[in-house]
Amino acid sequence: MNAYLVEHKMLIGVLMGIVFGIVSRLLMLRTDYRQYPTYPHGRIIHISLGVIAAALGAVAVPALYNKDYTAITFLSLAAQQFRDVRSMERTTLTKIDSMELVPRGSTYIEGIAMVFEGRNYLVIMTALVTCLFSIVWNVYFGIVGGILSLLFVQYLKSGKAMSHIVRAESAEVRVDGPDLFVGDIYIMNVGLQANQEIIKERGMGFILTPYNPNGKVTISNLGQRQAILYDLSTILGVYRDDGEPALIPMAKLDMKDGRMAIFFLPQDMDVEKALLIINKVPILESAVRMPTEASVNKEAANNG
Repeated sequence: MNAYLVEHKMLIGVLMGIVFGIVSRLLMLRTDYRQYPTYPHGRIIHISLGVIAAALGAVAVPALYNKDYTAITFLSLAAQQFRDVRSMERTTLTKIDSMELVPRGSTYIEGIAMVFEGRNYLVIMTALVTCLFSIVWNVYFGIVGGILSLLFVQYLKSGKAMSHIVRAESAEVRVDGPDLFVGDIYIMNVGLQANQEIIKERGMGFILTPYNPNGKVTISNLGQRQAILYDLSTILGVYRDDGEPALIPMAKLDMKDGRMAIFFLPQDMDVEKALLIINKVPILESAVRMPTEASVNKEAANNG
């Protein structure tokens, strides 16, 4: 058996790289409350792309091992294809978003498209590492390399959530004449008496208090706010129909201290569940801001 593995180590290495690459893509593929990728056709597309990425990563190792440096060309072509995947996802989600009662927003869509592109590169990395370990050492080292790659993939699978940058708490929804407040933060003017009654009956409010200036600037991003409203509306449902602007979920900042108020009319009136949803909303990469890392702020802190 050992003699067979040594004799065919190139083939075994490529096959192991492909297997671990596909496993890593399956680990990162999940149809959740956002219903994307759709089941089964959307998943078939992404699994197929994962197989291609795994094959490219695995085959590159023996090609380079045999000094066939044109293999780099195939990897560059793969990168171009996966950039096209990102563009495809962006276009698809943008078209879907126009039909939503509460849209995701362009920032959320760009984040999802970026994730789908990046995960194909992680598949290539997993296949490449597994194949490299198998060929340079032996199949058992290849298994170890594959498992370590899967652990790394699992670590990168999920980023930070809102709970890392804000403290979320429920707040009273108050209608004072035509003015709508969540806690002490003004939301909007509601003119119709019928809408005021609906808000009094079903309104749910939350206040998000940032832990530091970085969190304050991040939640001020309109795309990050829209992501919170979309997740709440998708999981708890939204009590509105098209053409009812007064009932649309809203997020407004308190300009004095940077807190953010969320006004929402859910189908499922569960405050605890809503708080859990808010805490688990992903922080969008393109919404992250870190003013404390700016050189001028660091110098000011040191001088102080």
